[in-house]
Amino acid sequence: MKLDILAFGAHPDDVELGCSGTILKEISLGKTVGIVDLTRGELGTRGSAEIRDMEANAAAKILGVSARENLEMRDGFFINDEKHQREVIKMIRKFRPEIVLCNAVDDRHIDHAKGSKLVSDACFLSGLIKVETELDGEQQNVWRPKLVYHYIQWKNIEPDFVVDITGFTAKKIEAILAYSSQFYDKDSKEPESPITSKNFFESLNYRSQDLGRLVGVDYAEGFTVERCLAVNSLEDLI
Repeated sequence: MKLDILAFGAHPDDVELGCSGTILKEISLGKTVGIVDLTRGELGTRGSAEIRDMEANAAAKILGVSARENLEMRDGFFINDEKHQREVIKMIRKFRPEIVLCNAVDDRHIDHAKGSKLVSDACFLSGLIKVETELDGEQQNVWRPKLVYHYIQWKNIEPDFVVDITGFTAKKIEAILAYSSQFYDKDSKEPESPITSKNFFESLNYRSQDLGRLVGVDYAEGFTVERCLAVNSLEDLI
């Protein structure tokens, strides 16, 4: 299955929180999108790996993505080494995306920056012919995505560009709410964490509104890039 866009997240819900508005918009424009979670989020303060599996599947249906896979790396303890890079390379070569979206380059949770660099490095290595991989007993062909973009998470990183997601925020919130074990619930008796507060949940909309304000739209999501952006003409920027 060839996809236009492949979004990676260190944990189930990273993609929904960071770039699901963009995913929804791209799907509405006819693009095919898949998600790969690096871990099952088993170290999360609330819920369990099994609960997160079910929530991730529910969120995928809401978003309408074409595929979702989990590499089952160790939450909190995966590293950016050859073993883990090869697992990511297999996914890149399996889905052959033109664009890869991945975690923030710097963030509060240590897995986010680790996941960001792991996926970025794997995108490069995936294009090397002497890096050989097999999937389901078959030799894979090389593939390097054209573009790698990093979404913004906990920290307020200044974006290199933003995507107008006006009209897609309600569905984005619906996908996030599929992770009912993870976010604000006034009736929950489980321990609190930084993402379980009412303030955090409300911040999802006002961050999108603030990014939208900067470019004259209602809502937007921000991304950083690894190399200079190029445009065909000055009119490409709005």
